[in-house]
Parts: sequence; structure tokens; C-alpha cells
Amino acid sequence: MAHKDTPRATGIEVNPTAELVPDINSAETVVRSFSANSQHLLLTQVVLADATDHHNELVQERQWLLHPAEGQLSLCGNLFVIEDLAERSGWILIKRAPLPDARPVPLSSDLLITPNPESGFNFSLLGAKGDTTDPWVILDYQGGRLQRTQVLHEWQQKLRPATPGHTTPCFVSNTWGDRSRDSRIQEEFIHAEIDAAHQLGVDVIQIDDGWQKGTTSNSAYAKERGGVWEGFWGADPNFWDTNPERFGQGLRPIVDHAQSKGMNIGLWFAPDSWNDFANWQKDADQILELFHTLGVELFKVDGVKATTELASCNLQRFFKTVLDGSHGKIVLDLDVTAGVRPGYFGAMEVGPLFLENRYTDWRNYWPHQTLRNLWKLSHWVDPRRLRMEFLNNTRNAEKYLNDPLGPAQYEPATLFATVMFSNPLGWFEVSNLPDPYLNSVSRLVRIWKAHREDLFNGTILPIGNEPNGFAYTGFLSLSKAQDYGYALIFRELHLQDQFSIELPDVGLEECEWEVLASEGKGTIKSKGDILSVTISKKLGFLFARFTRKN
Repeated sequence: MAHKDTPRATGIEVNPTAELVPDINSAETVVRSFSANSQHLLLTQVVLADATDHHNELVQERQWLLHPAEGQLSLCGNLFVIEDLAERSGWILIKRAPLPDARPVPLSSDLLITPNPESGFNFSLLGAKGDTTDPWVILDYQGGRLQRTQVLHEWQQKLRPATPGHTTPCFVSNTWGDRSRDSRIQEEFIHAEIDAAHQLGVDVIQIDDGWQKGTTSNSAYAKERGGVWEGFWGADPNFWDTNPERFGQGLRPIVDHAQSKGMNIGLWFAPDSWNDFANWQKDADQILELFHTLGVELFKVDGVKATTELASCNLQRFFKTVLDGSHGKIVLDLDVTAGVRPGYFGAMEVGPLFLENRYTDWRNYWPHQTLRNLWKLSHWVDPRRLRMEFLNNTRNAEKYLNDPLGPAQYEPATLFATVMFSNPLGWFEVSNLPDPYLNSVSRLVRIWKAHREDLFNGTILPIGNEPNGFAYTGFLSLSKAQDYGYALIFRELHLQDQFSIELPDVGLEECEWEVLASEGKGTIKSKGDILSVTISKKLGFLFARFTRKN
């Protein structure tokens, strides 16, 4: 008999793959499975976050060079990439569902990777038990990061209606970013907004919460009038009528005035989360009435709390009815700043994601932070699906004293440039902008609009270093034939006015470059997969177009 103090044996070697089988929770089921025989696979788990009122780190990547010693990997998420390093090919695995923490039925795992005793690895894609639909999409790609990005972005584009509002990003203004909330919303003020927005080059003036008769919990008058955040139809059967005190003649004069200037009106709307969206049909009918009677095509969808399976199903019924009833002309900006919402992959057909609420009043807006979120997301989420904000940097400058990256340190045109490879959002009262701001931004907006169609017909690839306030960073738009494209480069607080940027999987020999706009003196040229850039001014940018000589 061994002495009681004799240590137990450790490090006993066993074959790590001999007995491994997928370990499935009772609430889960294998939706589909496949095997890869290669032993040299790089797995990337893309961890995404929304609810941006509470998060700013929106993209994180974890990687494994798969090895049998890992045993079985059990991972949660909506997006994974498996790359065969020997073949330079891979698979993109996408789960069309809300993010894991926003799903009505949480799962302990979405993807299981099990070493194959013979060779390679087995992959099990999981869903909720009893769900009759397959939420998974598998995309193949050949080549490196450019090809992966191209395949992923093009797949997202094909899900959207082929109507102008869905295919071409537009420049939207919304007064809520100046924190007056609904206190100033009334006919005379919106007329002034339209006139100023016309000078700025806005496509759609979006009237946020306050155009309607009912009062929400976000209203400046919520305490005295009893604002609500759900149960709208129960609080007032005429909740979604036009507010008669603010718009005595209705919205028609506002719509007509905007259209006379070549612009459109957009509206805020909150489908009623009460009782699992039991009023989804009423909500859809309300939006379709505004579309058919006033021609309103852009709605910011807010206030969503889809916490149950029934709520999620009814919300999807609402989306489908609105799209079908407008033949795909209505665009819904899905606010993902708070609540329990479909997120990046839960309702991809309906419109852009209204990504952030940032305010200089609360000192939580920094241009480089918004640029960073766009840059990081654009590797995975088609930037045509993102609504990104820039603010009036002449407000609240005192809140950023001695901050070298405070908004007031940037020229206004640079602020627009940070979001112009997405759907730009002017998060301010346009009629409150100083003339120098209007003039600076409007010049760049005109250039952007002249090239917008070509720019967004290409694959948009983040290039340079990750934005952090002190880097050289930017984007490349490359046409499908790779015969022309655009580069947008930012010099943050980098010490050097010259920088070389590597272009992964892209060769730009024999190109002619035209600088379209810059803040500070700028030059650009390319040689093979290297882009050489000069930007004389810190916190400046350069926007250029290239064409191949042959």
C-alpha cells in the first residue's frame, strides 16, 4: 500500500483525439457539420459587440493554429474564418442571428471543433434545438485578405434590395447630436434645417423623436407629460400621428420644401416592444402610410427590445411587411446603441446599422475613436451597412481642454472624411453650424458625391495601421476589375509627414494618381504593394483616385 504522502502520478500520456466526440448541450443541435483534412488550419473567431451606449470595443479577434492538443474547442459567436494556410483558401462561417448575448434562446456554443483521429479537424455548427431553420452560411474564398473581404462584403450586398436607397450610401443629418432632443423640433426650425442642409450637401434630413404626437421617455418633456418607451398604442391610440402643436399643417410642407431642394425627409420610429411586438402589424401599417402619403423612405428604427422568440419573430414580420409593402424602397436604419436588437447579422436586409450615440456634451466623442470602429468593423461588416457620425466640433470645446485629440483639433472636412467610406451621419443641428464649418465640409461633400458611385462599387479594404490617434491609417476602394480605385489616408498625430503603407494582396504598379482633396499638402504614389504618402499636417487626410495606365 502506498504511503499516504506519496504523490500521485502526473503527466500520464494518452492519445488526445482517440475518444473525442462533439459534446452537445441538451438545448443545442448540430445544424450541419463538415471536415477538413488539412492539419494546417488557422481559425479566427471574430467577437463583435454592439449596444454602443455601453461598449466601444466593437471588434476583437482570437486566433488558433489548430492542433490536436487543444482537444475540443467550443466557441460562441456569429463569425468565424477557417483558413488553409497551405492552399491559401478558406471558409467564412456566418450565423445569421443576433449576437450571443442578445438571443432569446442563449446557447453555450455555436461552433465545435474536434480533432479527427486520422487527420485534420471536424466542425459542428450548432443551433437551438427545435429550430426548423438553418441560420448558417458558409462562404468559400481563395487568396488572402482582399479576397476574403471581397467575398464577405459582396454576400452582404446581395441580401439588400436592389433599390437606390439600399445600394448607394447617403449623407443624413439628425439634430439629436446637439442634445436639444425634441425641444426645438417644430416647423420653422426644420425649415431652417432644410435650408442649411442644402448648403452642406445633405441627402436626407432625419427628424428624430419628437415629430410624432406621443411623448417618449427620451423627450425633453418626458417628466411633465409622462413619456413612455413601449406600449405606445396603449398610451395613445394616435401616438404616431404628426404632432399638431409642432406641425400645424402636418409634415407635407416640410417634405415639399426638402424635395424642392433636392433632398428628402427621414423620420424616427420605434416599433412597439410591448407584449412581444404584438402591435407589429399596426407599426408596419403606420410606416407604410407615411411612405405612401408623404414619400418618406428612410426611417431610424429605435427602442427595440426583442427578448423572446415570439418578439424576434414578430419583429422580423414587421421588417418583412415594410420591405414588401414598399417594394424594397423603404430603408430602415437599425439603431444598435442599446436594448436587445438584431445587431450585425440578425436583420441584414433592411438597412444600415445606426451604430453610435456620441456627444461632445458628455465628452464621449473623439473622431479617431469613431474612425477606429469603422476601420475595424470594415474587415467584416460591409461599410455600406454602417451609419457613422461626425459632430459639430465648435460645441463644448472647453470639455476637451489640453486634449490633443479633442474634436476641435480637427478641421471640419477631416471630420466628414472619417466617415465618408460609410453612410455619413451629420449628428448636429445643421442650422447651428458656423459658416467656416459649412464651407469646409460642403466642399468635400461635393467631391464625395461626384465619386460616390464609383467609390462604393469597389471593395473597401482597411489599410495602414489600426487608428489610435497616432497612426497612419485609412481605406482603399478597389474596383472589381482592379483598373481604378480610391485611397483615403489619415495622418493622425504621427510624427512623420511621410509614410509607407503595405497593401496586402494588392499590386498597384503603373498607376496614375489624382489627389481629389486633402487637409494639408499631400502627395501619393504607389509601387507594387507599397503606397507612399505625404501629408504635411497632423490630423490631416488625403483622398485620391488612381487609374491603371494599361
